[in-house]
Amino acid sequence: MTETLRISPPMSSDDLNALFAAAWPDHTPTDYAPILSRSLLYVCVYDDGQLVGFVNVVWDGGKHAFILDTTVHPAYRRRGMGVRLVQAAADAARERGIKWLHVDYEPHLSEFYRQCGFHRTEAGLMNLER
Repeated sequence: MTETLRISPPMSSDDLNALFAAAWPDHTPTDYAPILSRSLLYVCVYDDGQLVGFVNVVWDGGKHAFILDTTVHPAYRRRGMGVRLVQAAADAARERGIKWLHVDYEPHLSEFYRQCGFHRTEAGLMNLER
């Protein structure tokens, strides 16, 4: 197993749809080109060329960005990959001048996002200016 993390690599909708279909039971195939073209960045993890992890960072054009679609292939879960994905996204966003990183999540994910460095607020806010 050779896992490689990459920031905003060339990405096909087919690769994302395959990952999302494996991870999300009700996934509907989508054209992700327009979505990714508006992203600040996204982070991917590959294992021998196969996409096995993904997180998208969208932004307001200023100092706020938002984590979306944190996804790890079921065969790769419980190994810390999701935390590494989100932390890499936070680091890359900080390098691009983002001050606040937001995330919304369901209650069962609160421990995961705490491990990623988020502090509980009504908005799920992270100060990136340490």
